[in-house]
Amino acid sequence: MNERRTETLVVTLVTVTNLLIAFFISGVVIWALGEDPWFALKTLLYGAFGYDEGLGYTLYYTTNFIFTGLAFAIGFHCGLFNIGAEGQAYIGGLGVGLICLWLEDWSLWLVFPLAVLTSIILGGIWGAIPGYFKAKRGSHEVVTTIMFNFIASVIMVNILSHVLRPPKEMSPESREFAEGVWIPQMHEIFDWFGINITQTPLNGTFFFALICLVLVWRFIWYTRWGYEIRTVGTNDTAAVYAGISVSRNIILAMVVCGGLAGFVGINEIMGSSHRIMLNFQAGIGF
Repeated sequence: MNERRTETLVVTLVTVTNLLIAFFISGVVIWALGEDPWFALKTLLYGAFGYDEGLGYTLYYTTNFIFTGLAFAIGFHCGLFNIGAEGQAYIGGLGVGLICLWLEDWSLWLVFPLAVLTSIILGGIWGAIPGYFKAKRGSHEVVTTIMFNFIASVIMVNILSHVLRPPKEMSPESREFAEGVWIPQMHEIFDWFGINITQTPLNGTFFFALICLVLVWRFIWYTRWGYEIRTVGTNDTAAVYAGISVSRNIILAMVVCGGLAGFVGINEIMGSSHRIMLNFQAGIGF
């Protein structure tokens, strides 16, 4: 068994063990409260996977967690603890919404790649700044990313309250943009094939998230940049002796983190709410 398979097996075993421990502790607590833990477990599993509406909501929220999980994973491979995905998603999502409002008369096939690019740029910039502070000034990324989460929130509140909010509207949100740039929801996609499922917020962004999973895996394990990022995260001193720029890779990793986190806006804004809303990311980065 090679090293890669051994590592994968260890990670899988650790994950399964943690889940079993969590279920066991939860069951003990529920039993101590005088309730049936087996009934609670069946209810939990049925609510998430037992019927099409529950599964739709599960996969809808999973889409967001894929993006923010990847944003954390890239940083973690580089030895960074990026908990700024919430702010990065906020700023990236703002860019997504602005593109949709500006180009709402265009085709979705043209707006979608522009929205993705804008999300990458704005989310990447929001991740690059803490990355620069870490690489050049030694500032701890946990502190700076938390600060930038707050700054992003303040920026969004001001823009929605004073710039994008329609006249005579009380809610801090933009107007709804045209239906032509909405990402089709899953029940609409299934309707194309004559299959009826319950309407949920789950939309085509889920497939985009799966593509991102594969691309990030390839990036981390099969590219030179991915190798450099992993080397810096494993031993930055060895990376320096190998001629790898530690500061450059820290900044690069945080840029990629921010770009991935920004994709939350694709799912939430283009696929679900169809407008820029306050707190659309709902603490997903944590």
